[in-house]
Amino acid sequence: MSERYDLCILGGGPAGFAAAVRAYDLGKTVALVERGRPGGAGIRDGALSSKTLWHLGLDYARACRSDRGYAGAGLPLSWSEVLAQVGAACAEAEELIQRQLAWMARPSPRGGRVDVIAGTGRFVTAHVVDVAGADGSTRVAADRFLIAVGSRPRVLPGVEVDGDRIATSDQVERWPAPPARLAVIGAGVVGCEYATVFASFGATHVEILDRQPRILPFEDEDVAACVARSFTTCGIHVHRQARLESCRRDGDGVALVLHTDEGVLTRHVDRVLLAVGRTPATDGLGLDAPGVQLTAGGSIVVDGTRTTARHVWAAGDATADVMLANMAEIEARHAVEDMFGLEPPPIVYDAQSAILFLRPEVASVGLNEQMARDRGIPYRAAVVSARLLRRNLAMRATDGFVKLLARRDGRLLGLRVVGPQAGSCIQGVALLIASGGTVEDLDRCVHPHPAVTEGVQEAARLLLGRSLYDPEAVDGLCRVIDS
Repeated sequence: MSERYDLCILGGGPAGFAAAVRAYDLGKTVALVERGRPGGAGIRDGALSSKTLWHLGLDYARACRSDRGYAGAGLPLSWSEVLAQVGAACAEAEELIQRQLAWMARPSPRGGRVDVIAGTGRFVTAHVVDVAGADGSTRVAADRFLIAVGSRPRVLPGVEVDGDRIATSDQVERWPAPPARLAVIGAGVVGCEYATVFASFGATHVEILDRQPRILPFEDEDVAACVARSFTTCGIHVHRQARLESCRRDGDGVALVLHTDEGVLTRHVDRVLLAVGRTPATDGLGLDAPGVQLTAGGSIVVDGTRTTARHVWAAGDATADVMLANMAEIEARHAVEDMFGLEPPPIVYDAQSAILFLRPEVASVGLNEQMARDRGIPYRAAVVSARLLRRNLAMRATDGFVKLLARRDGRLLGLRVVGPQAGSCIQGVALLIASGGTVEDLDRCVHPHPAVTEGVQEAARLLLGRSLYDPEAVDGLCRVIDS
């Protein structure tokens, strides 16, 4: 140990990379410990790779349509070329990170420097980690630490994941071809996203096995129902309240036995995707040495971004809050500013936003109705059908809606958008929620025309009693909900 760093970061994913950049900006010396490729699940086997597949799948599905003045049925599909495009997108993103890391390896005018140390880190004392790499081990000492090791796919007891016939999201993109029959175990974000991907390419019959009464149980019923209807249209069959009894490899396929409302069902499919959530990758870190406390589920206990050890912070999936790449980056930047005395304001988690890459796309920010009810917050909600929006009419895509929630005094609580380009609608509302904005602020904002964001403005107007449309005049295509 020739040098003691200002900061040692364990993990080079979205949180770790963001933290390294921010610490470099502040003139700090940083050791960034990463056992794999930089970018983590933010690039490969995760955020970028799966979203690239989603976009390519939707492109293919659109090209195959025959209801828009052209007939594209029977288009040949080259899965190897599809995966090559995914690989190219990931390589481009990874190269940018590598270039930035190479830049930060040189001392900045303020004295900042980032050294990337390849390997797996483990605390051996409160201020020293041992990094086991391909060429042996290295010991790194630092004044402060950030744990940003991310998460890994959760597995089920009794289900043997071989990475081939039975796979998690870490292996599914390595399949040599789309399976003819695919069973997805789990109807959360990851399961529904990959179900969408394989159904969009048209070569796979997809069945989802869901333990809940409906898919996407964390979202409002109308959001889940809209996605479920679309799934039926594109050939995805959902087995609700299905309890998996067994899942085992059987020759060149997988045999499943499940209990449902329909009784005991047996299925034989080509491949299975296990998508039952993710678990923090905190095992083996030696966290007892610095005194970092974990929850029973393995998440790091934090107050903001501070752990129970005074010199250790944590950010991203390793902590006991949301598992989103954008929040991981924000938490990491917050942690660095906090540890070096900048006194950043608290993170406003009620303004967190997300996009679900499904058919149709779903975007969210802040609270939905069931969250508001659970917290005992009185609210009013306005729902505007996509059939009222000129951009959706132009796209010939009118399945979906905008739902805006506000307190009774007009302060914004949340937004849900279901339909094409949903993700483009939420950032302004996220900013307003974080700053205490109101429906009046949304109404006064000038929106481009025609744009899907006009649905957000119309929802605000509906709550203010000055909508362009009367609900009775348009047969309920817009409505107000009073809690």
